[in-house]
Amino acid sequence: MPPIPGSGLAKGLAVTLRTMTKKTVTEQYPDVQPELPPRTRGVIGLFEENCTVCMLCARECPDWCIYIDSHKETVPAAAPGGRERSRNVLDRFAIDFSLCMYCGICIEVCPFDALFWSPEFEYSETDIRDLTHERDKLREWMWTVPAPPALDPGAEEPKELAAARKTADKLAAQREAAEQEAAEREAAPRDTARPEQEGRE
Repeated sequence: MPPIPGSGLAKGLAVTLRTMTKKTVTEQYPDVQPELPPRTRGVIGLFEENCTVCMLCARECPDWCIYIDSHKETVPAAAPGGRERSRNVLDRFAIDFSLCMYCGICIEVCPFDALFWSPEFEYSETDIRDLTHERDKLREWMWTVPAPPALDPGAEEPKELAAARKTADKLAAQREAAEQEAAEREAAPRDTARPEQEGRE
C-alpha cells in the first residue's frame, strides 16, 4: 500500500509538537558544571613514586602517545658482603593527550598502580604542543583523583592507609612532645631564678 501523501510531514510535526511542551535539556556549561558519573575518564595522573620504569604502559599504548626516558643507577649492597644492584631511575614521563584515545590500557596494565584516572576534563590548549603533559603536570593531576570507593561499607581500611595514618600519628606525637619539652626548658630557668631574687630581697 503506497504511503499517504503528507504522512511524513505529519509525523514530523507531531514530534515537534511533543517536544515543544517538554522542558529543555540544554546544559548551561561552563556556567553550570556537569555532574560526572563515577570513574569518569578525564585525564591521567601519574603517581611517580610507584613507577618502576617497566615500560609496560608505553609498549601497550595503541597510539604510542606515552614517552618515557630513564637511566640506570647502581645501588650499594644492603648488607656487608652483599652484591650491588642496579635500578632504573625515571628521567621523563610524558603523555601526549592530542593523540590519546582514552582507552585506559596503560592504567590497566600498570603492575604498580602508578597511573590513575582523574575526572578533570578542562585542559584544552590553544597550542597543540601544550597537550603533551610532562611528569610534573601529570603529578599535579594526582591531587584531583578521587579516592576509590570501598568494596564493602563495613570493610577494614587498606593496610597502606592504616600504616600511613599510624606513621603520621607517631610523627605528630613526637612533634608535640618535642614542643612541650622545649616549652618546659624555656620555663625552667625562670622558675629557678625567682628564689635567688627573693633571697636577695
